[in-house]
Amino acid sequence: MNTADQHAEPVVVTISNSAKEDAHAVFEVLRRAYACDREAGDRPEYVSEGHATVWTATFDVATALAPAAPVRLTEPVEAEMQGGYWAVDRMTETLAAAFEVERRGTAAGDQEKDVQLRLLSRTG
Repeated sequence: MNTADQHAEPVVVTISNSAKEDAHAVFEVLRRAYACDREAGDRPEYVSEGHATVWTATFDVATALAPAAPVRLTEPVEAEMQGGYWAVDRMTETLAAAFEVERRGTAAGDQEKDVQLRLLSRTG
């Protein structure tokens, strides 16, 4: 048994400035790949039309459940991930299997890092 199997490796994912359908598509890719703090039927919804909405979920990337496959988005998705270095890197690899990933910024701390990504539908 390796160290990753022995303890949780949580990554908090925040999605904003996106259509709720696209946010749902990203969360579903991650939910199929990792354990999540949200119920399977939980879908992003707008709290109030016309106002900024931010959706958040926490995923445990210690154990991968299923590989990611490409998913089509209607528009780019802004996502932010926060967690340990290994965990965020693993989640970035998972997202890269499903989407084109543009790294927009990184803030590194002693034990964790915060990464801002822009996700687009894969081409070709």
